[in-house]
This record gives sequence, structure tokens and C-alpha cells, in this order.
Amino acid sequence: MRTLDETDFEILRLLTEDARRSYREIAEVVDLSSPSVSDRVSRLQEMGIIRRFTLDLDRSKLRGGVPVLVELSVRPDAVEEISDTLALADGVEHVFMGSDPRVFFQSRLQKADVRTFLTKTFDSEEWGAITDYEVAVLTSADWTPQISGTDLAVTCAQCGNDVNDEGETLRLDGRLYYLCCPSCLEQFESRYDQFSANA
Repeated sequence: MRTLDETDFEILRLLTEDARRSYREIAEVVDLSSPSVSDRVSRLQEMGIIRRFTLDLDRSKLRGGVPVLVELSVRPDAVEEISDTLALADGVEHVFMGSDPRVFFQSRLQKADVRTFLTKTFDSEEWGAITDYEVAVLTSADWTPQISGTDLAVTCAQCGNDVNDEGETLRLDGRLYYLCCPSCLEQFESRYDQFSANA
């Protein structure tokens, strides 16, 4: 298995600066052919490192809504469910999960009416999982994604260790998983089969 290298890192940096940059332009910077850059970008997408190409809007130039940052205290068993619901909600721009049972989200809401937004967004069970919330009205918000400060490593889907050149890959139900060793591959596949049988 080929792991990430400095060229992958440079491609990510260039795409972070401008996701519309052509493969030809990237190829000139990283000293590869355009098809090679395309193959690497496809591989980074398949690995889940590049999830999507998106647009960075300056929402302050658009009318409507008050920008807010909301902190939700939630039951530990509901953090992921609350985050997933928020990620799909209209007007929510960013969702963050804390290491403790808290979820933060940034949004633009009419009259900063967070309570109405929350009751419309969550069903009664999810609403019951939110124990408290705090709201901060934002005067500005900048989003500057960067890849500096990160390592060039893929983590094992089983144990969380770094996956090196001797790692294993496993494709299940169209999704690709990376594992650091044959033992983790066997454990992961067994656990996956067990979950699938119980589903």
C-alpha cells in the first residue's frame, strides 16, 4: 500500500488555497503530469481525505439572519446524532464536536432565535438529549482551512495507529478501509461481519 507523501501534501495545500485550480497548473508546481495529479486527487478522495470540493462564501455580503455561535451541552450517547442532524440543517455552516459531551455550531438565524431553530430542527427525543445551550452573536467569522500542522499519515480503522507502506486495505460495501497490519485487518473484517449480521 502506498502511503501519503510530500507530493500529496503539496497537492492538498494547493487545492486548499483554490479548489478550482486546474490539474495542469498543479502538475507544473509538483512536477508531475496532469493525469498523475488526477490519479492522486482521486486516491485522496477515495481515502476520505478530500471529502468534497466546496465554495467559501462571504455570508456578510448576503442579507438575512444574524450570525451566531451556539454551544449545546448534550448527553454523551447523543453527541453524534445531534451533530449529524445539525450538519443537515438549513443555515448551519459549521458543526464541531468537543471531547466532552458538547456540540458547537455556527449559523445565521432570523432574529438570533435559537430556541425556535432547535425545536424545529430536532425531534422530541433529540431535543430531550440537549441539556443546556449558550448563544454568542458573532460580529464576524473567517474560515481559513489549512493543512499545516498535520502529519502525512492515515490511521488504522481498527486500532488508530498510523498506517505505513506495509499496511493493508480492505474494501467493504464500496468503502475503502486502511489497516496497519494483517491482525487488525482480520479483527476489523470479523467485527464488520458481526455488525452486518446483527443489522
